[in-house]
Amino acid sequence: MLKKEDFVYFGKFLKPHGTKGEIGLQGDTFALGDGCDFVACDIDGILVPFFFESLRPKNGDTLIAKMERMETADEVRYLTNREAFIPRKWVEESEEVSLGYFIGFTATDRTFGELGEIVDIDDSTINTLFVVEKDGEEILIPAQEELIADIDHDGQTIIFDLPQGLVSL
Repeated sequence: MLKKEDFVYFGKFLKPHGTKGEIGLQGDTFALGDGCDFVACDIDGILVPFFFESLRPKNGDTLIAKMERMETADEVRYLTNREAFIPRKWVEESEEVSLGYFIGFTATDRTFGELGEIVDIDDSTINTLFVVEKDGEEILIPAQEELIADIDHDGQTIIFDLPQGLVSL
């Protein structure tokens, strides 16, 4: 049986692609390494694996997946808008993850304590930012490796070491 604590959010299924049982899958394409052969979906509180027959890139964060034992658009439509999860070990073993992986993580600073939840990534400028929300307020934190002190994948927390004054800007 698959345990929820052994999985992390990957992304979600989009609509069927064509008529031959393919479906769009949007998520952190960096997290899916060569050994990736399935994603899991929460079906009535139980993680159920869905295995790939084939997987190919569509664009930056979207893949086209052909699922095993699903041959038509009607059959894969069952997965549309369902969240997809991947084994935590795949992400921890991966050398790269996209910043979107951190959405939903708690942002904490060594000095200021808990800053809030990372709700978005702002990449509209050359300086990519984590968008952190707490009590209706928005804090923008530069997505720079040198500002990240630690990452707790299990606790879904990023611990920052931010310069004084950055949080109050």
